[in-house]
Amino acid sequence: MSSLVNVPTATTRERRQAITHTSIVSAVLNLVLSAIKILAGFLGHSQALVADGIHSLSDLLSDVLVYVAGHHASQQPDQNHPYGHARYETVATLALGTLLLLIALGIGWDAVHRLFEPDALLKPDALALAATLASIGVKEWLYWWTLGYAKRVRSDLLRANAWHHRSDAISSIVVLIGIAGTMAGLTYLDAIAAFIVALMIARIAWGLGWGAVSELVDTGLESERITEVAQTIRSVGGVRDIHMLRTRRLGGQVSADVHVLVDPDISVSEGHMISVLVEQRLKREISDMTDVTVHIDPEDDASKPEVPPLPLRAEALARLASLWSAIPAANERQRLLLHYLGGRIEVEVFFPITACQRTGSDPERLCAELAEALREDSAFGRVRVYFG
Repeated sequence: MSSLVNVPTATTRERRQAITHTSIVSAVLNLVLSAIKILAGFLGHSQALVADGIHSLSDLLSDVLVYVAGHHASQQPDQNHPYGHARYETVATLALGTLLLLIALGIGWDAVHRLFEPDALLKPDALALAATLASIGVKEWLYWWTLGYAKRVRSDLLRANAWHHRSDAISSIVVLIGIAGTMAGLTYLDAIAAFIVALMIARIAWGLGWGAVSELVDTGLESERITEVAQTIRSVGGVRDIHMLRTRRLGGQVSADVHVLVDPDISVSEGHMISVLVEQRLKREISDMTDVTVHIDPEDDASKPEVPPLPLRAEALARLASLWSAIPAANERQRLLLHYLGGRIEVEVFFPITACQRTGSDPERLCAELAEALREDSAFGRVRVYFG
């Protein structure tokens, strides 16, 4: 028994709008900033500023990735993507991390090359210093602005892009120190600053890429959050215990499926109602939980040994009719319930009240005869008889 819930359309719409808006604004600012920093780096003789400008140019490409991924991720589930398209964000985040890592390697290689060739070292001037100060201000503002949207719509992709802006702001601070130090006479400082920028970019790239890879291979939630999810499920009335609890991330969302242990004698409809309550409580109390599948179990089948397949209802009823054919009173039965528990079928038989009111009837003997007949078939366990 299971229940599957789609992501609310309002959240999807808000996320799409946030991604589109931030991507366009960021792209325009990054284009302007990269042009200014690269030009000022060449004219102002600063290798670190040119490297920083290339970093900003990568931001422009990342904005394009964010926009495209956000457009696809906002689409509703379809036949080919029944769980939705949220992992487009994850793939784009991985691509962004890879891009940053490649950029870091290029900048670091060039900086080391210049450090070992003193004649290749540059001597920045005031133009480079001014461009760096402007970059720090713009990129820090972009970081906080994008991060605000990321928190509002719970988007890991926007959060990653915000940190990309922050990395550019931090790298610009390092560039500022390098330029100022070189202008003060420390000729190696600009190249050293460029190398430090490369290390910072590589560290951020690793964090983004590793997080995306973990999600793509269906890494579950942290142990603390798993405990929270389990406690929430156990708080629902009718839930005896749980097992086989599994979680995973889909973009900025969390998905869970769980086997819930309930009383084996309850009705199918009551079991379904318990699953609905589990689903609703998880979505209400667990942050980012948007997709829940609940399997109702009458017993803890996670620890049960494998048993041969038991006959389903049609075959089971045919076997019972054959086993009870020599018991005339068995033909008066009105209803049968089959309980598949412990690798066997337990049977509940319901007779009309008149069956035990006739002269000569013996309800206890009838129950014993029915149970004795079932001993011939190992598929069946105990039998319970009811009159009424």
